[in-house]
Amino acid sequence: MLRLFLPLFLLVALNSYSQNIWNTPAACLGQKPPSDTPQIFALELLTQKDTFAFDRIAFSEDGREFYYPSNTTWFNAINAKVRYFKYADNRWQGPWVLDEHYYAPTFSMDGKTLYLEGVQTDTLNSIIWQVNRTPDGGWSQPTAYLREPYGLYMFMPTKSGVCYVGSNTIPGKRKDYSTYDICTLTMVNGDTTVKDLGAPINTPGFNGDFYIAPDESYMIVSANETTDFHCELYISFRRKDHSWTTPVSLGPLINNGTAHRWGEYVTPDGRYLFYSYGTSPKDCHLYWVRFDSLLKKLRRANL
Repeated sequence: MLRLFLPLFLLVALNSYSQNIWNTPAACLGQKPPSDTPQIFALELLTQKDTFAFDRIAFSEDGREFYYPSNTTWFNAINAKVRYFKYADNRWQGPWVLDEHYYAPTFSMDGKTLYLEGVQTDTLNSIIWQVNRTPDGGWSQPTAYLREPYGLYMFMPTKSGVCYVGSNTIPGKRKDYSTYDICTLTMVNGDTTVKDLGAPINTPGFNGDFYIAPDESYMIVSANETTDFHCELYISFRRKDHSWTTPVSLGPLINNGTAHRWGEYVTPDGRYLFYSYGTSPKDCHLYWVRFDSLLKKLRRANL
């Protein structure tokens, strides 16, 4: 019995480890990890001719899949594509195109669905799209997941079932971006309720670019946003009573001058912060920075 049990135990452990690559050199497309100074992520792998990688990205929970938007410009999805890499046979393979005219890929908590933004075939409503995993390991065609007569932007689910979204909740005004705030979104029996988080998360002007931790313990926001969408990255922590601390800066290494900063995203292992950075489409890239130590430091100082 003992001779049979030990090999089975070891086999399970090895299989479990092999499924997760975060602690291996292959993590994050095999790129050299950054320090606390942000660096461009995988420039040669992600840039194709006049196409650049930007916006919010998504890694699978085990780190073996990487999804990212690409485009030739800002503020227009006509040339946008969601591309992806997969780690298999001990190497990263790709990129392949998942879907055209979409961006902001976001995994569901169970990893079986990707939520997308992009094609707005309905002139009256905003749409959050979804693709679902198929039995062969691929993805279904996009279908509408949410369709509402007000703004829906940067949709993100959490473990509690509460979702977060940039929205103005004003029917017929989905393109009035100056009225967007970060909100919670709940769905019960087919009814959708969107609730503005209010201050201190939201301030006058556009509020919509953010990252919410899966456990809702903290939120990274694009703060001090100008009418030209220049902004900085700040962080707020949720207290035990579910109120939010006043957002504070992620520091001068990340907020190092006037620029667009959005698409904030933290890898499932909690080590790295990704975000889009640029002063124009010509110099826009995905950046990444070591984040876990900074997060602990800011949490201690603000909770």
